[in-house]
Amino acid sequence: MVTMSDVAREAGVSMMTVSNVLTGRKRVGEPTRDRVLAAVESLGYEVNLTARHLRAGRTDTVALIVPSFHDYFGEVADRIAPLIEAGGRHLVVERTSADARSEMESLSLPRLQMYDGVFLSVAGLHADELDRVPSSAPIVLLGEREVPGRFDHVRLANVEGARLATAHMLERGARRVLALGGAVGSSAGMESDRQTGWAQAHRAAGLAPGERLVVPVPDFTSEAAFHAVVRLLDDGVPFDGVFAVNDTVAFGAVAALTERGVHLPDEVQLVGFDNLGVSRFVPPGITSVDPGYDAVAATAVRLLEQRMTGSDAPREHVTIPVQLVERGSTRRLR
Repeated sequence: MVTMSDVAREAGVSMMTVSNVLTGRKRVGEPTRDRVLAAVESLGYEVNLTARHLRAGRTDTVALIVPSFHDYFGEVADRIAPLIEAGGRHLVVERTSADARSEMESLSLPRLQMYDGVFLSVAGLHADELDRVPSSAPIVLLGEREVPGRFDHVRLANVEGARLATAHMLERGARRVLALGGAVGSSAGMESDRQTGWAQAHRAAGLAPGERLVVPVPDFTSEAAFHAVVRLLDDGVPFDGVFAVNDTVAFGAVAALTERGVHLPDEVQLVGFDNLGVSRFVPPGITSVDPGYDAVAATAVRLLEQRMTGSDAPREHVTIPVQLVERGSTRRLR
């Protein structure tokens, strides 16, 4: 392997001069610079950028670590990437499959040293496990789990979004709204928070949020949601509204209702959560809770930039407001 000392010997200069030419840190006379560059080309010397960055204390790379590359997480990545690139860094996206061990490994010291900063969307780890992670590293946590106060954290207004979605259908005549993808038993995270908002809307309308209306959906897939709704229809469970905990679950519900000849929104209304780009094109157009992707990305990048520059400002826990986007899957208010 050709080394910098080989280049220096070939060009008849010191290694410091070679370094100055390659990094541009100090001005070098044109003849000397030409001689060094000619030696680099002649010997086929390749700069070890990784080693240089590590010595400089930066890698010019930021990691976004998410449970999957689909749906909400893909939308967030699409918005974070240009903001990071505008700051002269590259974004690397890693997947954990919501596995707690994978999430913890992503925050190990050797992994953290690979990046200038890390966004981690927490899906598997609990607060006590996160408390073992060194908070001196530039880390911003995303997601709906409770996290230690010593980390910056960006989350969505899940309870309020679910309440808005459910109240929207109840105001338009629905009386038995499913929590499709809701939490069964003790659970923490997105589905639990969204089920809380669903229940709040029922109680505010003077209705009891019956347990049979909470329908789990394994892995929140469209296929699992499809089969869950088909079973409900086969069992004769009455419902006239569906609050799907995300749009992917909503798509499965739409397919099941359409296959069984149930008309949206006259017989059953439906609201999703995430406002994915494709949601407007799924007939009859999915009413959905918009999570504020641009605000999530801008807030997360602002906080990480703050930490990467060594700021000792107090840690921030930011809840991003949501709004309902009305489409054809819910009735118009008379």
